[in-house]
Amino acid sequence: MRKHAPTLKPYPGPPSCGSVLRPETRLWWEQAKRDFRVASRTHASRDYDVAVFYCEQAVQKALKAVLLHRTARPPPKIHNLVTLGKMVGVGGQMIEFLAALAPQYMRTRYPDAAGQVTTALFDGRISLSFLRGTKKVMTGCRNRLR
Repeated sequence: MRKHAPTLKPYPGPPSCGSVLRPETRLWWEQAKRDFRVASRTHASRDYDVAVFYCEQAVQKALKAVLLHRTARPPPKIHNLVTLGKMVGVGGQMIEFLAALAPQYMRTRYPDAAGQVTTALFDGRISLSFLRGTKKVMTGCRNRLR
């Protein structure tokens, strides 16, 4: 039996930027927040592979929200988190986190890419690590949306 993994507090989202976001930006940002909430809930229910998948999705959509906010253009149709992070202007440890999170999209979705059933790949410690990193990215993106 697995031990219950610690959970994170719900992500509050941007309290003050709601009125200044373009509607298209708000769509991406709201979806990113929703994906983070799903990641938190699935982590709490010990569906760790699903939590990691939704971390990747939340980060991707949050970065695209920032790009849309800055450029007023649709975000690029790419999924490379490192490239998106560099386009937003993140660096250092955040880029390292994005590089670690990026391949999880494939690993959490496709057992042939993972080489095994995806539930066997992740435990509460790994999932929590990705949740914490995702929360940092979300906070950074929220600050860029102000």
